Amino acid sequence: MTTPLLEIEDVVAEYRTGKRTVRALDGASLTVHRGETVGIVGESGSGKSTLGLLIGRLLPRATVFPRGRVLLDGESLLDLPTERLVGVRRERLAFVPQDPVGALDPTLRIGRQLRLALRTTDADPAALLDGVRIRDPERVLRLFPHQISGGMAQRVIVAMAMARKPDLLIADEPTAALDSQVREEVLRLLFGLAAEHGTTVLWLSHDLGGVARHCERIAVMYGGRIVEDGPTAQVLTAPQHPYTAALSAADPARAKDGTRLLTIAGTPPVLTEDEPGCVFGPRCPAATDDCATTRPESRQVEGRTVLCHHPAGAPPGPGGGPVSEPPLAKEDAR
Repeated sequence: MTTPLLEIEDVVAEYRTGKRTVRALDGASLTVHRGETVGIVGESGSGKSTLGLLIGRLLPRATVFPRGRVLLDGESLLDLPTERLVGVRRERLAFVPQDPVGALDPTLRIGRQLRLALRTTDADPAALLDGVRIRDPERVLRLFPHQISGGMAQRVIVAMAMARKPDLLIADEPTAALDSQVREEVLRLLFGLAAEHGTTVLWLSHDLGGVARHCERIAVMYGGRIVEDGPTAQVLTAPQHPYTAALSAADPARAKDGTRLLTIAGTPPVLTEDEPGCVFGPRCPAATDDCATTRPESRQVEGRTVLCHHPAGAPPGPGGGPVSEPPLAKEDAR
């Protein structure tokens, strides 16, 4: 059996400043194989961005890891010396951020930044821009970041990210600042280049519709853990975890004309230490006594991994039972 490209095993990540500790990842686990396209979804504060930054060890220095491992082709990223880590970031990993203009150096022309990013390769900057469908690339190379649009800036970032044909591309809401038409164009470009180069994609997103169109697999995060992980179509059409069902029901793209948008009751948790039970329990109408006292472990249900005592597809009875309604949804009274 081939070694997975990426293995995140029971990682706990905490931000510690003074006397305050905030736990951003609470035993996160995820396995990704070569060539997969995986969407990571969840509310703000669920741990998506922390998970993405963890892979490149780009989290703040105040972050500590009480337990867990992150393996890239079997190599432990959390234990790498700085020199080796820099090489892995440069040659094997690529990142596409939310704010493309902010990610570019405002004092350098586009051409200069591309040449700096590609200084150990013989890639042609103009050809790279042409490859991401930027018209008149020679002119764009002479411009500063403030002289190009957000959509063009994101194309420049994609060109930089894909120039070395990385093994793994981590895209953190890469189209959040773009309008809908440009957003879809950039996503098609990004996933098209990834498929062409054999690059594995980890897309951190709020866009369930976009994930459904571009990702073969989806992992749903809540409270710093992956609570449901499986084929995108199956997870979104027949969710097994109550949080997945609620998230899907609250998606504006799925709302029917003339109906109020459904929302999820309560707020995401702010964790500081190990919780005795399920962190989603206070927001879950299907919660039982064991949800408050016993930490759920992953289980296989209908072709996906689910972190729940009572997944919808589990047989009824002790330790499992169906969740009937798309839960946690309530009408927005505003």
